[in-house]
Amino acid sequence: MIACCIGGDCLVQMALSLSLMATLLCESALWDLTLGTPGLRFLVALDTGSDLFWVPCNCVTCASTDDSPYSSDFELSIYDPGGSTTSQNITCNNDLCPNHDSCSDTSNNCPYHVSYMSSETSTSGVLMEDILHLRTLENDAEFVKANITFGCGQVQTGSFLDIAAPNGLFGLGLEKLSVPSILSREGYVSDSFSLCFGYDGTGRINFGDKGSLDQEETQFIKNIFHPIYKVMVTQVRVGTNDIDSKFTALFDSGTSFTYLADPIYTLLSESFNSYPRDKRSPPDRRLPFEYCYIMSTETNKSLIPAMSLVMNGGGQMIVRDPIVVITTPHELVYCLAIVKSQEVNIIGQNFMTGYCIVFDREKLVLGWKQFDCCDTSNINAFQPEDGNNNSAPPSVSESFRNHTTKSDELKSSTARNLVVSSLYQIITFDLIQALLIHMVIRVI
Repeated sequence: MIACCIGGDCLVQMALSLSLMATLLCESALWDLTLGTPGLRFLVALDTGSDLFWVPCNCVTCASTDDSPYSSDFELSIYDPGGSTTSQNITCNNDLCPNHDSCSDTSNNCPYHVSYMSSETSTSGVLMEDILHLRTLENDAEFVKANITFGCGQVQTGSFLDIAAPNGLFGLGLEKLSVPSILSREGYVSDSFSLCFGYDGTGRINFGDKGSLDQEETQFIKNIFHPIYKVMVTQVRVGTNDIDSKFTALFDSGTSFTYLADPIYTLLSESFNSYPRDKRSPPDRRLPFEYCYIMSTETNKSLIPAMSLVMNGGGQMIVRDPIVVITTPHELVYCLAIVKSQEVNIIGQNFMTGYCIVFDREKLVLGWKQFDCCDTSNINAFQPEDGNNNSAPPSVSESFRNHTTKSDELKSSTARNLVVSSLYQIITFDLIQALLIHMVIRVI
């Protein structure tokens, strides 16, 4: 999901280990995190396409916590500033307040409003500060209480009233208001994190993970006005066909499927269409996919062409799940899991399956490597060049200097070597397993 640009939709169940301690769900990617004192659990969507972390709070218009498809498995929460002993207001004179002009008095609470490009979707409210509960990845894990800034989301619109973000949205973007920016600035971790999406529906988020020396990498495209995780794709390979058409794309964990605009959408789709021997399925307005095929008893997975993206710099990302299988009352249909976009190209969660994706914000590099998401031994925190320098990154935000917690003792000695990790499990509700792919959508 992209704030002021695009929307998304992914659910996942995560358990974070300094590392984050939480649990997530996926049709979009959801994380079960703990916030405040006493800790209150929230099921939030992870989103690299936006910056603000917000939860429902002092609700005027919020998604129902009773009718949600997740409510049977998870008790959805509403944040109450008065119910947390560590909650504090963010005022208009705070450096993190984006809307100074909306304040009649600098001592007033800082208002926020973020619009997303998904079905007139937005959130608005006031900024707050409270404790996010984390723990270290090591065997002798220490619990960490990190002071973070987030949105007390009083009014939600659009898909936020449905299932796009059942209990809030956790923005992972590059702006200073995002939680990764705060964790780095406060010295908890180095300025990097990784997301891993496993084939079996499990995964991991690691704050402070710098990746490995043997990972593929490409530079992010710099944008001084609104930095985002955008890269340059120089070639797409479909089967034996090489499509030499350069385009830029955003890596967005908040979007379940990949969105491409013309000309690359048509070039890729028509190349893919030359391989399947099954009958094309008639257009179905309930589906966002154009290239769908009726699965027959003779359907051969070998006829599904291999697909890969070649990034600027030459690194290649093989697409492990280019299709999605859909069950209807009468038949199984498989589709090329790419949605036609009018303008923006988005690499969604389905193209990230099987990889650890590293968002190195310090070097402005995207890294990727095939990965076992449950193997924590392969997670690498930043190691200083001399191997001995464990000093914390400079500058603690002024708004946090006056708050002392147990984490202050920890970060003074272990910052920059600290990894925040969270194991998560992707849960698809009302879905089935099918022949060609682990992910299936039921169409009613």
